[in-house]
Parts: sequence; C-alpha cells; structure tokens
Amino acid sequence: MATAKSLSLICGHFEGVDERVLSTRNIEEISIGDYVLSGGETAAYVVIDSVLRLLPGVLGNDNSKIEETFENGLLEYPQYTKPQIWEEKSVPDVLLSGDHSKIKDWRLSQSEAITRVRRPDLWEKYKKD
Repeated sequence: MATAKSLSLICGHFEGVDERVLSTRNIEEISIGDYVLSGGETAAYVVIDSVLRLLPGVLGNDNSKIEETFENGLLEYPQYTKPQIWEEKSVPDVLLSGDHSKIKDWRLSQSEAITRVRRPDLWEKYKKD
C-alpha cells in the first residue's frame, strides 16, 4: 500500500459496506484484527498510520523502523528512557553495560518471553520458523 500511487479507504458503519459495492468494484477488504468496531473510521486511521510510517521521511529517521515489533516475528523488547532510576525502579544493568552483544541477547530473550506470554499464536509461528 505504501508504494501505491493512490489509496482510497471506504469506512463501513455497524454492519459494513453493501456487498453489491464490494463485488462490483473489485474492492479489497482489510482486517486490522479480530474485534468489532461500530465504524470503519478508527480502522482506517490504523491503516493510514501504519502505511504512512513506511513512506520516506515520515518518521524523520529511517533507522527508526529497523527494529520494530513483528520485524523478526516477535513482539518488541521493553523500552527504557531517562531517568535511570524512576520510582525506585532501575534500568536493567545489561542495558547500561555497553556490551552490545549482551544487550542484543537480552533484547532477544525479552522479546521471546513477552511474545510467549502475550501472543502464543505468534510464539508458535516463531518456533516453527
């Protein structure tokens, strides 16, 4: 979608879009997940946001999209910002160690653990691949 010259989104409301329109206009339906919304506007925003961030210059730094959730089939590892200690909770020592190999291993193990718990479906697929 990010490489298309143009893109039009139709936002159904309550029960969706009339089947006659879908079948006669060669319209591709897109699902953003297994849940129900009252209208397609929120779903359209999700699609727009996920497509726009793939366009050059939108993120400001193209390196920002290199390590993302799902890039390697896993959810992303925990993120930490400043200050180093917040409400008596510290950033994990490994992230402050400067040892890039250990940091990479820690991030992978965290991603695996998070995916295993939060998205068993992704975990099973990851194990198979």
